[in-house]
Amino acid sequence: MKLVFFLVTMVLCYSTSTTANQLDLALPNIGESAGSYLSPEEDRRLGEAFMRELRHSLVFVDDPIVTEYLRSVGFQIAAAGDAGTQNFDFFVVDDASINAFAGPGGHIGVNTGLILATESESELAAVIAHESAHVSQHHIARSIEMSSQMSIPSIAAMLAAIVIASQSGQAGEAAIAATVAGSAQLQVDFVRSNEKEADRVGIQSLYRAGFDPHAMADFFGRLQKNERYDVGRSPEFLRDHPVTEARIADARNRAEQFPYHHEREDSLAYHLVRARIKVHALRALAQGIKELKHSIDSGSYRNAAAAHYAYALALLADHNAAAAQQEITALLAADPERIPYLITQADIHMEIGNSAAALALYQQAQRLYPHNRAVTVKEIQTLLQTHHPQEARGLLQAMMHSQAPDPSWYKLLAEAEGGAGNAAASREAVAEYLYMTGETRTAINELQKALTLPGLDFYTESRIDARIKELGDELAAEKERKKHSSN
Repeated sequence: MKLVFFLVTMVLCYSTSTTANQLDLALPNIGESAGSYLSPEEDRRLGEAFMRELRHSLVFVDDPIVTEYLRSVGFQIAAAGDAGTQNFDFFVVDDASINAFAGPGGHIGVNTGLILATESESELAAVIAHESAHVSQHHIARSIEMSSQMSIPSIAAMLAAIVIASQSGQAGEAAIAATVAGSAQLQVDFVRSNEKEADRVGIQSLYRAGFDPHAMADFFGRLQKNERYDVGRSPEFLRDHPVTEARIADARNRAEQFPYHHEREDSLAYHLVRARIKVHALRALAQGIKELKHSIDSGSYRNAAAAHYAYALALLADHNAAAAQQEITALLAADPERIPYLITQADIHMEIGNSAAALALYQQAQRLYPHNRAVTVKEIQTLLQTHHPQEARGLLQAMMHSQAPDPSWYKLLAEAEGGAGNAAASREAVAEYLYMTGETRTAINELQKALTLPGLDFYTESRIDARIKELGDELAAEKERKKHSSN
């Protein structure tokens, strides 16, 4: 395990020192390199494989309000950047550590701990801008050297192992141990020049998107300052993104080059999302409710509406629907079309057993915000809870036809198809969910069970057979990688 720990140390730059040599993060170069860039198709396939590895090991946030907010900020940054035709995907990891990362295929993850650590929306946007710049400047594609001996699953496993190690050292060591031994031709260089370029491009995107360009230096500087006072507990973000005084000063100088514009106020959406994350993270609910009430009574909050919203969420989590209703009623009176308030109101209706009112509220929200993902997902969940599988399936199919599916949607689709009496389609949906979360063998088993169901038509059998072959080929490649890794 000493060798594995050494590799993890090299990959993640696990050092409290920030000398010039130690700022370079590099995997050991084991053998000759092919030096080829990733094509767009290879980048997409690598990104999908990377995400399957991550979903297998990390916990993603299953809150459509939180996810959609991060996506909205991320796409604002992407639109303001120089990414060209590059696709992006933004997601939230349920982890209290302060971390964010970019992967192949434009996949960018942000921990809940980092969102809570920010003190402004511009700081959160700055982190997203920095990670997006790593993608738009092709740092990942440039740093991966492909060869005929290195498959996309192998590269994806290595990249995922680096991310997993940054979240959980023990899990990361195991992941790297399973992928690095015998894996030649892979080199990932997050060098200091890439970090500086990501700062430069990110600050420009930040300004173009209307955020405070000084926020990047502010956030990095505060993390570095806190690290000094908390020796031995360096935020994961700083381990993966080494920061020096010179780099912070350079970021400040770059921000000063942009014309001054009025200070941007944080959106209410930012504060409400932080409220949802904070309540979700509560370990002692009763104590948390007392603290939230005290912050309201004493006025010790950053945003009054968000403070009351957090209190309402905590009360609802404690099944105190009447008290939660009082808070939400007041919030809706001041802001009747706010999506988080409408969704929480619907949750209150469900808590007291008034499912008809909840569904009516979602229909109202759909008229206000057609095709809003958060509203649609919550309506689908409510339809399934109230035994309306046909309606849920219709909404799911429409959403999945127009947007790249999320794995959780396949879980919902499996439930909807099963409730509608479509056993084969239900198993197919379960298989897709398993595949997207890194359980390829189990996904194949699920499809094989589907083939044993009575009454399948030729088209359905052919579709399932073809999918079994596709997944079988991927599983064979995965086994081959593990075989080489063990030699």
